[in-house]
Amino acid sequence: MLLTIDVGNTQTTLGLFDGEEVVEHWRISTDPRRTADELAVLLQGLMGNHTAARDAAVEGLAICSSVPAVLHELREVTRRYYGDVPAVIVEPGVKTGVHVLMDNPKEVGADRIVNALAANHLYGGPCIVVDFGTATTFDAVNARGDYVGGAIAPGIEISVEALGVRGAQLRKIELARPRNVIGKNTVEGMQSGILYGFAGQVDGLVERMARKLAKDPDDVQVIATGGLAPLVLGEATTIDVHEPWLTLIGLRLVYERNRPS
Repeated sequence: MLLTIDVGNTQTTLGLFDGEEVVEHWRISTDPRRTADELAVLLQGLMGNHTAARDAAVEGLAICSSVPAVLHELREVTRRYYGDVPAVIVEPGVKTGVHVLMDNPKEVGADRIVNALAANHLYGGPCIVVDFGTATTFDAVNARGDYVGGAIAPGIEISVEALGVRGAQLRKIELARPRNVIGKNTVEGMQSGILYGFAGQVDGLVERMARKLAKDPDDVQVIATGGLAPLVLGEATTIDVHEPWLTLIGLRLVYERNRPS
């Protein structure tokens, strides 16, 4: 079994692979204060409570992180608790097979490169990955599978929190679909603005990026991923595919390219 770990700014997603199949997955909050020992106990507890994971031995680890403090502790976890297990951490020097055509390739988050790899592997290029996380990121992959750039927008939860904090008569709301696009009260009005506003943002950015990627924008596959993707899927007309485990699949592919023979 291969254990994959994607550390985001807000949440950490874990997946257990048996070959190419995700047999179990978990989502936990990202806490930079957790020590390596706490992380190890958490991992072992999650795996011990699920039959597929409890009965399997972890034979490999693949990790990417957007939070340096958590990555530091995960390195210690791999050393102390999985010392005899091959581990691949996505960082400079690790083979991904993705050419990064950016002014400074080292600035691009490891998760975005991993997403580009998985999207091109599954659907081919040109394609655009829309990742609904702490930020909403748009990553463009050309027909050759090169990462050519993207866009970063404030995430859905960040926007909701900002409205609640900065709006004198506004408050935090549940992220849910309103009864109507024309809200009949403050909560529904905020829900409408968030849901349909972000759907419009996605469609607008994707359409512009697709025109730059291909002569025929319809040739560009658009893949949605991230924990908040289901909220927007029904309203963003440009999204073709929802792949919730895109980053984990990419981690599996990176592991296969780098694991010891």
